[in-house]
Formats: sequence, C-alpha cells, structure tokens
Amino acid sequence: MAEYDLTQTIIPYFDRHLVFPLLAHLAESDLFQAEQVQAAQYELAKGTNMVDYAVSLFQQLHPDEEVPQEFAAKRENAVSTNERLQQEAQAVLNVIENPEVAQALRQDKNQNLQYLKEHYGVTLEQINALYNFGKFQYTYGNYSGAADYLYHFRVLSTDPDLTMSAHWGKLASDILTGKWDVALEELNTLREAIDSRAPTAGPGAFSAPSASSTDPALMQLHSRTWLLHWSLFVYFNHPEGRTLLLETFLSPAYLNTIQTSCPWILRYLATAAILSRKTASGTVSSRVRHSIKEIVKVIQMEEYQYQDPVTNFLKELYTEFDFEAAQRELSKAETIVANDFFLGEFRDDFLDNARYLISEAYCRIHQRIDIGDLSDRLNMSRDEGEKWIVNLIRETRMGADAKIDLEKNVIEINRPPQPIYQTVIEKTRGLAFRTQALGAAMARTQQQLAAQADAPAPQPPVVEGAR
Repeated sequence: MAEYDLTQTIIPYFDRHLVFPLLAHLAESDLFQAEQVQAAQYELAKGTNMVDYAVSLFQQLHPDEEVPQEFAAKRENAVSTNERLQQEAQAVLNVIENPEVAQALRQDKNQNLQYLKEHYGVTLEQINALYNFGKFQYTYGNYSGAADYLYHFRVLSTDPDLTMSAHWGKLASDILTGKWDVALEELNTLREAIDSRAPTAGPGAFSAPSASSTDPALMQLHSRTWLLHWSLFVYFNHPEGRTLLLETFLSPAYLNTIQTSCPWILRYLATAAILSRKTASGTVSSRVRHSIKEIVKVIQMEEYQYQDPVTNFLKELYTEFDFEAAQRELSKAETIVANDFFLGEFRDDFLDNARYLISEAYCRIHQRIDIGDLSDRLNMSRDEGEKWIVNLIRETRMGADAKIDLEKNVIEINRPPQPIYQTVIEKTRGLAFRTQALGAAMARTQQQLAAQADAPAPQPPVVEGAR
C-alpha cells in the first residue's frame, strides 16, 4: 500500500541523517523499487561528510562506472577539516575536563565564562569551537562524539541560537546511537526550551526549517512541528513511549500544531491510543485514559485534511458504529502498521488491542451476543472467540452480570442503567479546567490592556528650529 506510506511526507521535517534509517527500512520493504531507494540514499549521502558510504552507494548504482574524482578531494578536505577542528576544540576540552575546573563551575554561565577567561584564557571563540567540531563529527557520522561535544558546548555557551541548535544536534545524536533514556531526557529539555520562549531558530545547522519568517509565533510553530516528528523515534522505542506520546501530543499546544501543520501525525496518535488500551486503567493521567474519545473527535474534525485506515478504523467504530466497516479498515490498517517504520514492531500488539476495542464496543451496545458472530467479526475461531470475550468481560468489568449459554452459544450481559448524575459527570468532564483556563486567558488580556492604558503616551519629537 504505497499510497498510504508517509515516508515522503515526513522526510522534509527530519534532519538528513535521521532519514537514513527510514530509507533503509524502505529498502527492506517492497513498497518502492530498490533502484529508487538506492538513488535517494545516494543523493542524501552526497550532502554529508560520510564519503566512503556515498562511494559505496555510487558503486551499487553504477557498477560499470568509475568513482568520480570529487569524492577523493572531498575525503581529503574532510580529514584536514577534522584535524583542524579537533585541535581547536581539544584546547577547551583539556580545560573543562580538569576536575578542579569542573568543581569550580556554577549554574551562572556568565560567571563560568569569566572564570575560564581569567584563569585559563578560554574565549567565546574557543567555546564555539566545541560546537563546530561537534557539528562536523555529526556530519562525519560519529554521532556519539557529536553528542559529547555538543553537550559540553551547551553547558558553557551563552548564545541562545547556537544553544538551541546544539539541543537539536544532541537529540539527533542520541536518537541515532539508540540511547533512548538519554534521548527522552533531551527531548523533554528541548520541548521546555521551545515552549518557554519563541525561538529564533529551529534545528539550526541541523537542517533547520524555513527561517525566512521573523514572526516568533510562526517559528515556534515550525519548531513544534519538527519536535513532533523527531519525537516519533523516541516515543516508539522507549518502553513508556506510547503513554508519554499521548500526554505530549494531546496537550493543547501540540494538538493545535498537529491540526495546523501536520495532520498526518494523527496516524501515530491514534496508534498510540490503541496500543495503550490495556494500560489505560493503570496509574496514568485522565487524559490518557480518555484519549480515544478525544482523538476520535479530532479525527472527525480533520478528516477533510487527512485520513487513512488507522484513523478510519476509530471513526467507524466509535462514530458510525459500523462494525463491518471497522473490520475492513482494520485489515488495511494491519498492513499499514506492519510497513510503517515507526509502527512495524507493534503490529501484533496493535491487532490484539484493536480486537479488544471492537469486542468492547460490541458488548457495550448489545445485551445478547452470539459468540460465533463476534468470532467472525474478529477473524477468530469459535473457541478462540469464546475465550476472548470471557477475558474481555473479566478485564474491563463491563457488566455486573454476564452469563454464557453454551447450548445457545450466546453470552447474555445484564447491565444496570447508568445513573443520570453519572451521565452528567461524564458529559461535563473537564469543563471546570477549560473554564479556569479561559478565565486565566481573559485575565491576562485585561492586564495587558490595563498596562497599555497606564503607559505614558509617547511625546512627539521636537523638530530643531520649530520654535
């Protein structure tokens, strides 16, 4: 199902080096021709300092042609540049790796710079050498070394733009080295940095988005869009990633970003909600427990922009209550999840949890359930279907009384009617929080207007000679 593949859609929001794993995944699948994927890998590698890798890709594409001389010149230039930058950065590293210096450093960066300058003669240009060398190591493919140098630079630097760029580079390096715990910490740090101010730069030298606009709000939107895409690496590899994804993506700022600039992220948001179904009764936030309801509303609002079998599955199941259509969409979604770079390893869990959702919804609107009919809807045998629904009732506590009639091969569920006050509570859930947020926003607006009214009016300039 190449028409549902999102690789070409999401590549523009990734750094060049983060695209290599995606293309490697496509090379292993049959969605696109192998020659096309190899050509894309080669074009991508040409823009890096990984000269040997680019040469190997060229030889695979053109086995009968000689390797262009430009690669030899580029290799020599990369080696000489690496040696020069290493010498410049090593002078600073020798100072900051000194145990006495490490103990003397404080939280105040300006104070640290003054201390290093007075006692060791370290200048801002030398500190920037750490950034330049870390960036070069990243383009060279030495991601572990890049992470170390960018970390040291970020600790000392007072340049907000370079520090933000170092954040992106450090996150990319942690992702590419597979250090998911460290990458999660870096992701949270970067998110706080983006949310706390309107950044003047996105990933910066690490494949920045369009920086032609100087509107701080627009740049913050761009940065959040990039963060949503980069976070997919972390959230779908970290053990607790799916729950953390729901908490982040469903926050107002990032949900608005999804709806505004990248509605295709709804596929991953919906998948995370389905995968988190079994853990939704544990110690998680209320937003995660009720995530599917909220996501279905967003899917309905944004289906004019984006829809695929994963989002259609939830829509058919919870909006249309069309179980046959939901089953058809689930069959397509299974293939899509299996072929998706981020979701492939969750195929079995996705299918298992999706079946639970179908069974749960089916049992909630029926009091008398034919086991054979439900088994057919789940593509299961009758014995498997019987075990399935018994486990479902036990796990979800769906009814006060459920009986299995083996002679008629049906399950009867006697569910007491829900009290009216409980219905009102469910309908108004979160109303108090939204009202409080609206009141706080209005109060801030009134304070800003009052401050503008109290500010003295600017005096007209006095023109020399007007008197």
